[in-house]
Amino acid sequence: MEFSKILFTGGTGLLGMHVKRLMPESIFPGHDEFDICDFDRMSRFLEGKDISLICHAAAFTSPPKINANPRLALDANIVGTCNVARLCMERNIKLIYLSTDYVFKGDRGMYKEDDAVLPANKYAWSKLGGECAARMLDNSLIVRTSFGEMSFPYEKAFVDQWTSRLRVDELARRLVKLIGSDLTGTIHIGGKKQTVFEYAREVSPEKPIGELSLNEVSFVAPKDTSLDSSRYDSLFGHK
Repeated sequence: MEFSKILFTGGTGLLGMHVKRLMPESIFPGHDEFDICDFDRMSRFLEGKDISLICHAAAFTSPPKINANPRLALDANIVGTCNVARLCMERNIKLIYLSTDYVFKGDRGMYKEDDAVLPANKYAWSKLGGECAARMLDNSLIVRTSFGEMSFPYEKAFVDQWTSRLRVDELARRLVKLIGSDLTGTIHIGGKKQTVFEYAREVSPEKPIGELSLNEVSFVAPKDTSLDSSRYDSLFGHK
């Protein structure tokens, strides 16, 4: 894979900035250049460029804000992803779509790629809608994952929600390995299963983290969406 032929949507976001450090020769357009809700603008941006892969990470990701205004997710996560998928289809470009562990019901955790999905909130439904668009392309790869900032950004963390969340720099390293492969279908990338509180203390050991329960928040969040990443681990390992 020639990294100069790769375009990354959401290039100015948290994950995009970390991937850019590992693939500086790739293309990381901003929203004004490559608005996923504007198909014609995206097409114009690609004119004269030799792109063989689009890694689509741009998304609206706040469950509380999406509950208050679902159109934010309808436009960005569903319509926007449909536009990216259509662009890839018309130009014979491979698509890698960044999805979420939240597509699962969250009643047991350690989900495998072929386990049944049942989103618990509108954010997750919108990301599943994006998965549907990606699946219309034979040459596509859906990556389900969960990641956070370099340090935990909140004062409290859930003690009763389990995750396999990774720090963003670790996800970026693992994602670059996928980008350089010829894999298609669906794959999970995650770390060990632990509570969000345990994860927070691990990434921010110097910071006092308070305890929070799912019962204390106004939005619906699944209890355990930890991922089984054995397929990725068997192909690439942890390092």
